[in-house]
Amino acid sequence: MAESLLAILLVTSSAKGPNVVYRWPPSVENTRPRLSRPRPPVDGLELDNPWRASHCSDSLNDLAETHMEGFVDDIDDYAWRRPTESRDGSMSFSRSAIPASGRGSPCNEERREIDPIANEYQSLFDYTAQFLAGMLCPQGHLCHQKFELVIDNLVFAGHPVCAEPDGMWRFKPEKYKPSSRGRGSRHRESNLADKDSSEVSLGGDTHTTATSKSSWLHMFHLVLVFDLPDPSSSASGNVARYFDTIYEQIAFTVTAVLFQEQVLSNFVELECDAIGLLETEYMIKGEPFSDFASQAQRVSSIATAMKYLYDAIKSSSMAHITLNDLPLELQLPPYLDHLLHSEEESELEFVGRLENQTDSQLWGRELSFGWRLPALVPWKSLLLLDADQEPDPYANLRGSHVHAEERSLAEGLIKFLETASVTLSLADMASLLDWDLHSQVYPTVRWLVHHRRAKIVDTVHNGLKTIFSIAPKLDKPLTTLTAEFKRDFPQSSISPLPTLMATISDSNSKQADNHFFATVVQSKDLISLYHEVVLWMLKRDLLITLHLHVRVVTTTELKVHVRQTHERKLERRASYHLHGRRRSSRKGDHGVGDAHEHSRVNTPWLSLSPKAAKRYPRRSIDSGQSKPNDVSGSILLEDAEDVFDEISEEDSGEENVGWGSSEDTLEPSMISDPGTASPLERKWLAAMSEGKDEYIARRFALINQYFDGKRTDDEILYRAEISRKQLREVLHHYEEYLQTFLHPA
Repeated sequence: MAESLLAILLVTSSAKGPNVVYRWPPSVENTRPRLSRPRPPVDGLELDNPWRASHCSDSLNDLAETHMEGFVDDIDDYAWRRPTESRDGSMSFSRSAIPASGRGSPCNEERREIDPIANEYQSLFDYTAQFLAGMLCPQGHLCHQKFELVIDNLVFAGHPVCAEPDGMWRFKPEKYKPSSRGRGSRHRESNLADKDSSEVSLGGDTHTTATSKSSWLHMFHLVLVFDLPDPSSSASGNVARYFDTIYEQIAFTVTAVLFQEQVLSNFVELECDAIGLLETEYMIKGEPFSDFASQAQRVSSIATAMKYLYDAIKSSSMAHITLNDLPLELQLPPYLDHLLHSEEESELEFVGRLENQTDSQLWGRELSFGWRLPALVPWKSLLLLDADQEPDPYANLRGSHVHAEERSLAEGLIKFLETASVTLSLADMASLLDWDLHSQVYPTVRWLVHHRRAKIVDTVHNGLKTIFSIAPKLDKPLTTLTAEFKRDFPQSSISPLPTLMATISDSNSKQADNHFFATVVQSKDLISLYHEVVLWMLKRDLLITLHLHVRVVTTTELKVHVRQTHERKLERRASYHLHGRRRSSRKGDHGVGDAHEHSRVNTPWLSLSPKAAKRYPRRSIDSGQSKPNDVSGSILLEDAEDVFDEISEEDSGEENVGWGSSEDTLEPSMISDPGTASPLERKWLAAMSEGKDEYIARRFALINQYFDGKRTDDEILYRAEISRKQLREVLHHYEEYLQTFLHPA
């Protein structure tokens, strides 16, 4: 995490001038070497030359001897150096040109060589500390806004703040305008610190209490120093976004708290006094700077906070710091460093992945970038992290320090944490707690995930009948994970971690009984114990849940059947159209007919429409079959009229079906999105339900819109509001038209 971070500095300015009060780490690691031109190979073989490469075995010794003689002497010419490092002492500027720099002063160079201890205190990044502090203390009108300075291959970022011209530290008046746009929006960040601070002091008399008089402190600046990444190593704009994220979530936040405490209690000045006295004492004694830096953490909470913050950023963990008894939790997005590596373009999907999803806005701005979080949806579950490491993880919420007006919120949060389980979806939790999913459950989940107290996972079956796969990449070596697993699960009934992982991996090749219970647990008595095993592996990202996905396939037989049905309708329309015109000419004398016609009408094989067939027996009973000739003739004419009506209705829908188009083929195909199926695809879907029970066909018509291969079984169950048994029933009856497969969500 933040691999480019080199150090954190606290710089102040007073009447005596600028000064670097404290820095961490004590010895700053050197920046990565840069070359001003390509460096030749050390062996001197010049393998990029085809001729030399083909004859390198013949003249290996001669080439090595020839090239290595002058290689050591000339290699330094290829290394890129800062202009100030390579500057000749005779060309150094005077003190009036560069105040307090001392970089080109022979006296200072001799002093540093004679007194290496003083050099540790006074030199930083090959600059004198006083000269560097002067560059990091801007003028007053440049304070209270973002600060970024690039010097050679170093980047200095922060948010300097200063006192008023009268020497008083006070909150600035609100200047933020919601409608401001363009360049004016750059000042929003500087105003946010003042806005937050002023809101904190609204509880008392702002004009009388929210000020402090400083005896010497005019300005302070918490500076983060970075090694400038190579702009060509990442996509355009990623380097700027990288530094903006660190500024917003670290530099600005810490500075806002320090500024507030300085205004309220002169906190920063008192801390700097304590650090300055200790530094003077250690310099007089000739103690190394590392000893002073360690001892300063015992007398200053700012020094301790700088160390914890640096270590947390470098280790990609949460920084728990305290400033003037005010606790803070700070962190950077876990995948922020991937912005700087263009060779991992596949890893950059997290940059815009959530922005293209409907549910991405539910995570908010802070969690939508650099976190690689799954979508916040109702069918996911919440896994609490490290809740079992403390005897009472909710002690802070039950303490006496909780205000009365916040106690109800604390009790609700405790109830939420006690209810949370990987076997319950977020929708189930909202129902059990009688909470609103969007206004209560989601904000709580966001807070827990942001503070790394929980993570979103897929719902696990109560009986562990969930199908898992092994993660392709492990965060720790397998030997380390195996030792931790054996320490936490010493029971003989649980296999070692490598054996367990191999069993899970092998189960993915099975067509049936491939879930965790059937392959690993195999006994109901061990379900509770293996629940803990699954939680242990999920916390370490060792497991990936596989979900059932469904797609609809139209077979050749189905397409032939639909086409034949369509052709029969065409034939029926043509025949009845011709027959209807003949009957319409004799509509007036339909009660008179010869015996041959009567016998033909009364034959059982006469084809009637559904409407006429229902009326035929009813009319025969009512008339007592006293006038069969009249009844038969009227039924035949009414039947023709009904057929004409049905055919006209069918024709109106058949015109835009797409018969004869490129889609109308007899080859098997897949309906990519049944929810937006074409008219012809809808006919295929309807034909699949022919001969099925009515309730099964109705359920299939309801849920086939989710059979696009993208929706998981959990999502289908939630959106269709059906049980898993009902889904299995549909899959069983339509198995010849459905393709099912397992894939992560």
